[in-house]
Amino acid sequence: MHDYNCTRLTPASFILNGVPGLEGAHIWLSLPFCSMYLITVLGNCGLLCLIYLEESLHRPMYYFLALLSFTDIVQCTSIVPKMLCIFWFDLKEISFNACLVQMFFLHTSTGMESGVLMLMALDRFVAICCPLRYATILTNSTIGKAAFLTFFRGVILIIPFTLLTKRLPYCKGIIISHTYCDHMSVAKLSCGNVKVNAIYGLMVALLIGVFDILCITVSYIMILRAVISLSSAEARQKAFSTCTAHICAIVITYVPAFFTFFTHRFGGHTIPHSVHIFVANLYLLLPPTLNPIVYGIKTKQIQEGVFKFFLSKRPLKKDIKVNPKILRGKYFHR
Repeated sequence: MHDYNCTRLTPASFILNGVPGLEGAHIWLSLPFCSMYLITVLGNCGLLCLIYLEESLHRPMYYFLALLSFTDIVQCTSIVPKMLCIFWFDLKEISFNACLVQMFFLHTSTGMESGVLMLMALDRFVAICCPLRYATILTNSTIGKAAFLTFFRGVILIIPFTLLTKRLPYCKGIIISHTYCDHMSVAKLSCGNVKVNAIYGLMVALLIGVFDILCITVSYIMILRAVISLSSAEARQKAFSTCTAHICAIVITYVPAFFTFFTHRFGGHTIPHSVHIFVANLYLLLPPTLNPIVYGIKTKQIQEGVFKFFLSKRPLKKDIKVNPKILRGKYFHR
């Protein structure tokens, strides 16, 4: 390991320490994280291919699901490869600029995931509360604009994270007690004033997380009112069954997020730091791993698409039309 001068204001690199206190168990810790990453990539890539190939899935709900799958792949890929390098090969060094890039993609993808879940809630609201206007409201143009605005919101709000972090002087060391470059984990190494970073981080959490949760809550209150007003029990069950997969996705996304938030704020002195790190990684990896499984189990159209893709009989070769003259031997010499 290189001899670092901690008096430098901008270090050339940081050291990601993995899970402090569990260095001897890094190999064992890598197994569930590696498995979750493989499931995430295979499951979400499979969903993307299925939605692209299957015409019956060319609908707004599945376009949003494809956007969620793409976001999940980016989110996991931004942290897992480096994490496995730490666990397997003890390659803990990461350059300062690479740390900022990882931070940008990580926070942008988490913000986008929250935004996509909000868009999916609005999609279910329109489908159940305004079914006759569903096709006219959620056109391809509207979906594209909504996806772009969600991406634009994430990028615009996260770019200041990297700029605020880059401007800080670092003289408290270069060791980050984490498996990835989180905004505040990096900022805490600074000997400068990080109040602006903390305040801006809280503001972004409010603008993204609280706003999205509020929109999701209002959407499902309206959905519940519309479902209850239906006269038939079968109709109520059928209407609400279209939301079950999305509700599961919301639960597996926001419950670990809230748990991570509250343990950091109120359990910092009672919960071991290694538990904080482990939960923070699960918060980022669990939703991308479970989302394709949940939608595969809960969504009938995706199940039918999978069965159709794998079980349909497809000719390997096109029928070859043979020229009758060839059969009569015109082109053959005895």
